[in-house]
Amino acid sequence: MKIIAIANQKGGVGKTTTAVNLGCALAERGHRILLVDLDPQGNATSSFGLQELEGESLYEPLLGEASIVEKVLPTRLQGMFIIPADLDLAGAEIEIARGPDHLTRLAKTLQPFREDNTFDFILLDCPPSLGILMTNALAAADELLTPIQCEFFALEGLVKIVRVVQQVRDSGANDHIEIAGIVMTMFDSRTKLSGQVVAEVREHFAERLYETVIPRSVRLSEAPSFGQSVLEYDPSGVGARAYRALADEFLRRHNAAPAVAATAP
Repeated sequence: MKIIAIANQKGGVGKTTTAVNLGCALAERGHRILLVDLDPQGNATSSFGLQELEGESLYEPLLGEASIVEKVLPTRLQGMFIIPADLDLAGAEIEIARGPDHLTRLAKTLQPFREDNTFDFILLDCPPSLGILMTNALAAADELLTPIQCEFFALEGLVKIVRVVQQVRDSGANDHIEIAGIVMTMFDSRTKLSGQVVAEVREHFAERLYETVIPRSVRLSEAPSFGQSVLEYDPSGVGARAYRALADEFLRRHNAAPAVAATAP
């Protein structure tokens, strides 16, 4: 089992979209996936139509008041599970910060899953900030996957992420965490800028950059409002095809073959 933090301190870069749709595409391939929504705004939770739930977030497990196993919920997609988020998580940040183990609380909370290998991959959808929840995710994860929007300041955002990762390593909370993958999102083939940004990121982070790019797509933006992943909402569209390709590349990078044969939508 591997724990993957999907994080970028900048909002609006396709982080949650990537967490939800990569997770669903991996589940389609026959893997057991747990998506942990760590953002108090709960956008990943809304993407599965579960935004009305209360008291099902990581708030209590993080404070040692409940077992994390109790918070795992199935989704409509076989093999895809989620721990939802709610506004209580914002309060958890404050309470965790008071403890001596404030950086490793999430790692300890997730330990039962490491011990029994319930899931093949756990995806941590982080809030777009540099707060306690994001640093806890980096301390708990085996690696970091960073979505980057194809825009002018892409490299500037990456530099900040690299700095935060190094701080977590230096703190001793997780000395092996690293950026293992970078995914370019909102790629617009009609503009020169998108191609130039991808080329620039590839020049500096060649081995970490995924070949698959996620296109700008109205369907990708619409899907969450219907409580669906794009694989359900527009299964044969460009967004769904891109995330299936990303899932296949992700599995190759992790030497994990699809558990079921991939079929064209």
